[in-house]
Amino acid sequence: MGAETNFLDIKDVSTSFKINGKYYDAISHINLEVHRDEILAIVGESGCGKSTLATTIMGLHDPSETKISGEVNFEGTNLLTLDENGYNQFRGAKIGMIFQDPLSALNPLKRIEDQISEVMNYHTDFTAEQKHQRVLELLDQVGIVNPKRTAHQFPHELSGGMRQRVIIAIAIACKPDLIIADEPTTALDVTIQAQILDVLRDIQKENHAGIILITHDLGVVAETADRVAVMYAGQIVEDGSAEQIFDKPKHPYTRSLLRSMPQLDKEDDELYVIKGNVPSLQKMPSTGDRFAPRIPWIPADVHEKEPVMHEVEAGHNVRCTCYQSFSFPDEMGGATA
Repeated sequence: MGAETNFLDIKDVSTSFKINGKYYDAISHINLEVHRDEILAIVGESGCGKSTLATTIMGLHDPSETKISGEVNFEGTNLLTLDENGYNQFRGAKIGMIFQDPLSALNPLKRIEDQISEVMNYHTDFTAEQKHQRVLELLDQVGIVNPKRTAHQFPHELSGGMRQRVIIAIAIACKPDLIIADEPTTALDVTIQAQILDVLRDIQKENHAGIILITHDLGVVAETADRVAVMYAGQIVEDGSAEQIFDKPKHPYTRSLLRSMPQLDKEDDELYVIKGNVPSLQKMPSTGDRFAPRIPWIPADVHEKEPVMHEVEAGHNVRCTCYQSFSFPDEMGGATA
């Protein structure tokens, strides 16, 4: 894996949204690195802050309604210091984003070819014929069977899987170094999911791109990711290689997520359900372990008052020392919580 320290380095990034005149943290003090030639998966339930992190990196928040602090250093530039024009030099050319909902991300009134060409109009000096050929090449690359036909169609004429492929084609049109994929396989059937993930892996290898894969689907992560960061309530609670996270999970939230996955070899067992919900922005605790209310059978004094990340082995970090005292209720021989 060709690690480049200065490729993408997220340092102490927090994003707060204004609600009724007050600011509330959606993500808090995020520290992450992404390297070329690797896929970093960011996982967690809905409302954990995964998409907020992605849109913060892309500079897609309204500055009048948002407070952002920290640094997002990409290839030597702190993106958070850029104005809109500065960001536009990076979006599409150096950083591509695959949005969660392809139907809302595509213009219903424009043909597919025009939508893919748009990013090339801005970032390349291709002739009309060069753009046309590049569109066909991209549609072929993302697995569209009849690129010429699809290029002339409108979004409503395509299936969900084809629209998702078009979104990927737009994101990679200028061969970006970094691709942010926000839930790229949500609402697609399993066969199409697998094909979309194959497309992402192929692109990563061909362009030596770094990919941030945002998902709540641990099956997708197990198949695809090199490294994993687990988010809960706006914080990273554990990060490490995919092997470390799946084989030696530490944080109670990571262990709970993994236990709630269906296991083929345990078909008679009931699925584990994580009690409670992710706190809303207005109710987000400012101190203490944010996951503690969802594991009430663990003594309060095993949680750090100000949880920090601890390295448990090389490249494997976990927030709070409570993991050392954590067991599921059935493992303790006690009653369920």
